[in-house]
Parts: sequence; C-alpha cells; structure tokens
Amino acid sequence: MNENAYRPAMLLPDLDARDRTILRLLQENGRITNAELAERVHLSASACLRRVKQLEESGLIKGYAMLLDEKTAGFPGTAYVSVTLDQQGRASLDRFEKAIMQFEEVLECYLLAGNHDYLVKVAYKDSADFERIHSEIITQLPGVSRVNSTMTLRTIKRTSALPI
Repeated sequence: MNENAYRPAMLLPDLDARDRTILRLLQENGRITNAELAERVHLSASACLRRVKQLEESGLIKGYAMLLDEKTAGFPGTAYVSVTLDQQGRASLDRFEKAIMQFEEVLECYLLAGNHDYLVKVAYKDSADFERIHSEIITQLPGVSRVNSTMTLRTIKRTSALPI
C-alpha cells in the first residue's frame, strides 16, 4: 500500500519562501545536488534535505524526469489530435482511456469539456509515420467517431515548470 495515499498534499499557500525557492530550483534542474540546493536557499544540507523529503512525501513533488530533445531523438513532428467518441458514458471513456495508454507515440492525453472528448499529443518521425498513427492507432481506438489533427510547425515555448 502506498503510504502517501492518505497524506494530503501540501498546498502552495502553506509553503514558505524557502520551500518555493526549493521547488523553483528543482524544476529548473532536477539533478542539482542537495549541497548546491542548500547553499542556494541558505540552509544546512540536512535541513534542506528534510524540506525536500517533506515536499516529496506530501505529494507536491510528484517525481523527477529527464527531457529528451524530440528532433535529436528522431521525432521532429508533434501533433495535437482532437478525438470525439460516439458515446460519452463512463464505460466508453474507460475503454478509450485504457486502450490509448498502450501506445508510446501518445505523449499526453486529456479528457476535455467542450466540442471534443479528448486532446491527444503525439510524436511522429515523418508524414508517413503520422499517417500510420492516425489510421492504425487513433481512428482504431474504441468508440472513436471523429478526429481532427493539428500539426505543429515550431515550438515557441515548452516548459514543465509551474509558476511557483
């Protein structure tokens, strides 16, 4: 059983200035050493580590990740695909969500309120690869009745950092 499952997450209003600085620095560089982090927030290494552990245990820090450059990794294309299902009942949504989780080309998927049911972000190698993803994956998912794709031309801003 996950021991954090019953612990409420820390809320931003409950954080002091040092906690906020720790979060900003970790969002900028998740590989920063505890010693450097402690120095930058003017704490001892042990006090800094306690704060980071508390932020992790509270669930506010969800995890740490490495970001790859899409083009260098061979995926220069990004598309956002709006998906509409033929039914919006819980069972239909569950089937779609379970199925879409299988595909590594799908980077993100969001349930929407509005004209479409889902927004799906996909990475692709070239136009033939996108056509494969479209015709063999997205349109074949359970309950899909309509898709509308938008391909990006250039990334202007991309961040995973929240404004803490």
